[in-house]
Amino acid sequence: MSVVEQYARARMVTDTDVQVLEERGAVPVVLRYDPDLDPRSVRIGLPGPHEWTFSRALLEQGLRAPAGDGDVRVWPCGRVQVVVEFHSAQGTAVVQFESKTLIRFLRRTYQVATPVAG
Repeated sequence: MSVVEQYARARMVTDTDVQVLEERGAVPVVLRYDPDLDPRSVRIGLPGPHEWTFSRALLEQGLRAPAGDGDVRVWPCGRVQVVVEFHSAQGTAVVQFESKTLIRFLRRTYQVATPVAG
């Protein structure tokens, strides 16, 4: 199966260095899906050595309504944006995407692999 990798830009705020990120505006992120590695998960790579792996279903659910209760939470923000919030021992990062970016990415993931039950 093919790996889906999509480069995007998003607005990011973190509780460790808010001012620096606000000055930079949108930051580059990498959306990645590798069905051979794990057909149920997607990865989001943030600037620096920060990569998060979480359920593809969580990302899809968060496009419509608040989803998640652990280290990753996703929710719609208005009609055209989605927020993904990451929690770790180092702090919290809040990343705001255009909805169409995540919808396009998810569509591509379903083109290379069918949904896995469970």
